[in-house]
Amino acid sequence: MDSIKRYLEFVKPYKMQIVWTILIGLLKFGIPLLTPLILKVVVDDIIQADLSMADKKEKLYYLMGGAFFVFVVLRPPIEYLRQYYAQWVGSKILYDIRDRLFDHIQKLSLRFYSNNKSGEVISRVIHDVEQTKTFVITGLMNVWLDMATIIIAAAIMFSMDVWLTVVALSMLPFYGLSVKFFYARLRKLTKDRSQALAEVQGHLHERVQGISVIRSFALEEHEQQQFDRRNRNFLDRAMDHTIWNAKTFSVVNTITDIAPLLVIGFAAYEALKGDITLGSLVAFVGYMDRLYNPLRRLVNSSTTLTQSIASMDRMFEFMDEEYDIVDKPDARPLHHVKGEVTFDKVSFRYNEDEPDVLKQISLKIEAGDTVALVGMSGGGKSSLVGLLPRFYDVTGGSILLDGKDIRSYQVRTLRDKIGMVLQDNILFSESVKANILMGNPEATGEEVIAAAKAANAHEFISSLPEGYDTKIGERGVKLSGGQKQRVAIARVFLKNPPILVLDEATSALDLESEHLIQEALEKLAKDRTTFIVAHRLATITHADKIVVVEHGGITESGTHQELMERKGSYYDLFTVQQLD
Repeated sequence: MDSIKRYLEFVKPYKMQIVWTILIGLLKFGIPLLTPLILKVVVDDIIQADLSMADKKEKLYYLMGGAFFVFVVLRPPIEYLRQYYAQWVGSKILYDIRDRLFDHIQKLSLRFYSNNKSGEVISRVIHDVEQTKTFVITGLMNVWLDMATIIIAAAIMFSMDVWLTVVALSMLPFYGLSVKFFYARLRKLTKDRSQALAEVQGHLHERVQGISVIRSFALEEHEQQQFDRRNRNFLDRAMDHTIWNAKTFSVVNTITDIAPLLVIGFAAYEALKGDITLGSLVAFVGYMDRLYNPLRRLVNSSTTLTQSIASMDRMFEFMDEEYDIVDKPDARPLHHVKGEVTFDKVSFRYNEDEPDVLKQISLKIEAGDTVALVGMSGGGKSSLVGLLPRFYDVTGGSILLDGKDIRSYQVRTLRDKIGMVLQDNILFSESVKANILMGNPEATGEEVIAAAKAANAHEFISSLPEGYDTKIGERGVKLSGGQKQRVAIARVFLKNPPILVLDEATSALDLESEHLIQEALEKLAKDRTTFIVAHRLATITHADKIVVVEHGGITESGTHQELMERKGSYYDLFTVQQLD
């Protein structure tokens, strides 16, 4: 039960609150145990007692007055406190786990996200974590309270009649064996069902994001079949779980139903012989309910705990995903950057079993220079610039920043010195201002406006319904492509990094937007070391160095003029684009 042991690490900070909740719970569960005793007193000491009617009434009034005080005055606040503390502890533990998981999510590499659906990740953080709350509420609290109820009820029953109590408890061994038999398989079936649900959620999340593609290709019927296949798999796993669960309940509940029948028969026989009073018989039957109701709850608890532990397994399986990018023990923060970057015999592949996409790349960029990476798609340009902020690590060679290996720096401080503008920049569904502030969350409103003006974005932002406070929808869906790019550029202006990476930042835009963005980018690149990945060569003729990347290697490098005179690959690409 490694998962339980690990889960208890999250529980440990709240152990005193759990103890307090259990103590309150003992009162809450203990008070109902008085009911059969009250019934026994009513039958034996009042109704059948040799007393006058006046004495019987007086005794009944006092007894019921005390009972009403306990059940009406004392029990409600006890019930409230137990529920409150139980839910408070469970919610706090889940808060801590999700906090840890979100931190984990942010440290996982892009390789992990390229191999796993975001919907499945969300399922583990939301659904599976929520399922584990049952372990806290039921496993750490209710189970103990139910067991305490059983022990107290059994003790009271022993004090009334030993042999009758032995008969009452005779079915417990069969109960224990049946639970052990059924719940071993139930855990696996629960885990399979959770995985099938995560696959449905992952598929659904992806399709909702790409609904425009489905509509444009008229794929509704095809996608319905694709979803139905995953939904059917979940139904099959859910039915396997349901069938086994139903078998479990039918067997275990039959066992717990037999015991009261045995007690009623034996107690009636004892009462006929005169060995027990009528009140004791009535009380005993009442305690059988108190004894076996908690046992039935324990059956339910076993089911929910099995689901909870299966969710724990999935949660910790996700938590154990290793980080590709980790700081060395002696890594130091990066404070000052001049901007000289050297690629020293850099090789890189995305996965171990795949060929290299970059092969022995050697390139030096002086501080403040602009270098453009050009070439046909798939040549390795984006892969090369993706290594600079350590989205991935090189598989051979090294990248030096100001003469030192970038792996010797703490990765977060390295990324803090690099600003990126991509072809498809991710904007969040918050306000324009919130998206720009991602460049520097501590910036003032004036600095945000200044950054927007520098990015040629202030004018269109001001014309939005709520200006800078306008919500722009998921992935910035309410903005045009050019507007999204200018917001992305504004947040890099706000970040003010010494190194800049522009990856296809002006492709697929209309001429007006491209002009505004090109103007903003030239302003942004001034006095910074800048990497530009571009297909449209007319936009990079000003670069200090142009590097042609083909088939994972560098085939040419030089200024625009030098490469045009050389009449190699760059000349051919440029000439074809000019003819177009």
